[in-house]
Amino acid sequence: MPRGTMGRLPIRAVLKSLQSLRGMVDLLPAQTPVWQRIEATAREHFRRAAIEEIRTPLLEVTELFARGIGEATDVVGKEMYTFEDRGARSCTLRPEGTASVVRAAIQHGLVAQGPQRLWYGGPMFRYERPQAGRQRQFHQIGLEFLGFADPRSDVEAIAIAWDLLMDLGVGGLSLELNTLGTLDDRVRYRAELVRWLEQHRERLDPDSQQRLATNPLRILDSKNPDTQALLAGAPTLAEALADTSRERFEAVCTALERLAIPYVRNPRLVRGLDYYGHTAFEITSSQLGAQATVCGGGRYDGLVEQLGGPPTPAVGWALGMERLVLLLSQGRQEGAQAPRMAPSPDVYVVNRGTHGAACALDLARRCRQRATAPLAVQLDLSGAGFDKQIKRARRSGARWALLLGDEEAAAGQVRLMALEGDGVSHPADRLLSQAEFLSLGPEELDGLAGTPAGGA
Repeated sequence: MPRGTMGRLPIRAVLKSLQSLRGMVDLLPAQTPVWQRIEATAREHFRRAAIEEIRTPLLEVTELFARGIGEATDVVGKEMYTFEDRGARSCTLRPEGTASVVRAAIQHGLVAQGPQRLWYGGPMFRYERPQAGRQRQFHQIGLEFLGFADPRSDVEAIAIAWDLLMDLGVGGLSLELNTLGTLDDRVRYRAELVRWLEQHRERLDPDSQQRLATNPLRILDSKNPDTQALLAGAPTLAEALADTSRERFEAVCTALERLAIPYVRNPRLVRGLDYYGHTAFEITSSQLGAQATVCGGGRYDGLVEQLGGPPTPAVGWALGMERLVLLLSQGRQEGAQAPRMAPSPDVYVVNRGTHGAACALDLARRCRQRATAPLAVQLDLSGAGFDKQIKRARRSGARWALLLGDEEAAAGQVRLMALEGDGVSHPADRLLSQAEFLSLGPEELDGLAGTPAGGA
C-alpha cells in the first residue's frame, strides 16, 4: 500500500481487515463462565490435595524444549513457534507446561527443598491444523509431582485427574494405561521393534517410514489405519520389560483397582513426548469422537536430571481446556436441566435523573464494599426510562432491584423491589433509607423485599 494510503481509507475498511490469527481464538463473555467453572473446580481439587500453584513464562529458550521434549518429536520438529529475539537468542512460545515447571523448580532450588506438589494453568502454542477443541493457542491445566518415586504417587496423580473430571460431569470417561518401562527396557525394545519394522517398511505410511529412523516408538501411536493393522503383529514393549518394571506396573494397577477407578491396558499407548518412562496414561471421553483424549500424562524420572538438576523421580499430567469446554458445552446444549453458567448480580440498580444517577453510582460502590456480606451489583448506565431498566433488571437474574430517582436521592432513600425467578416483579416495593438498606443482611433483605410499603 502506498505511503499514506491507509490514512485515506474509511475506518470501517481498515477495521474489517483486522482479525485474529488462524488458530488463535477469542473467548467471549458468553463462553468464559464455563472456563471459570472448570478453573474454580480444579483449584478446589488441588487445594484439597495440598498441591501448590506455580506460574511460568510463556516464552522460554528453545533449548529447554529441544532437550526436554526431544528433538525427534513432532512437537519440536514441526509445531513450535520459534524465533530469534533482538539479542540473537532462539526463543520459543511454550508448547507444553512440564519442561517449564521443571526448569523453574531447578532454577529456584525447589527440588533441593524436598518433594514438590505443583500445578499450573495457562496458554500453550503449537503450529498445527486447527480443529474443534484443538487450536494453535490452546490452554492446559497440569499437575506435577517432583521427587516422588513410589507407585502410589502415579495412582494419586491419576485419581486427582479422574475425580476432577467426574466432578465436572464429563461423561463417557475411560482410563487407558500402559508402562514404558525403564530406559534400558526401551533401548532393548527399540532395537527389536526396528528390526521387525524394517521387514515391513513398504507397508508403513510415509510418516511412520520417516519416524523409523528418528523415533520408532512413536509409530505405535500412528493414527493411520493400515499401519495400526500391521502393528497388530509387532513385538510389544511388555515382552521386553524387566521383572522390576512389570512389578511396578502391577502395583499401579492394583492400587487403581483398590480405588475403584476402572482402566484398560493399552500396550500401544506411548504418548508423544520423549521424557516419559514407566507409567503412561490417557483419560478419554466417548463424547469427543476422534480427538478423544481429555487428559494425558505419566512418569518422567529422567527429565529433571536431563535439564541440569539432580536425579529426581517425577510424575504428572495435563488436561486440555478446549476439549473439556467442548464436552461441557455439548452437555449444556443437550441437557434441558443444565445449570445457568453466567454469573448473576445480587442487586440491579435502576436510576434516573442527574442527582439520582450520581447517587446510584455511589450506592453501587458502597454495596460492593459492605463490611459484611458484600453484594454483587450491576449499575444501569443507560439513562433509559424506569420501565426499560426494570425489564433489564428482570433479565439480569438479580434477586433485587434498587430504584433511585432524584426524589429518593434528595431524601437519602432507595426503593427495594424483589424480582421473582419467573421474571415478574412484586406489585409492591419497600421504601428504605440508604443507611438502613446498607445495614441489612441477605436474609433480612429477602424478608423486606416481599413486604408492601408501610407493611410490618
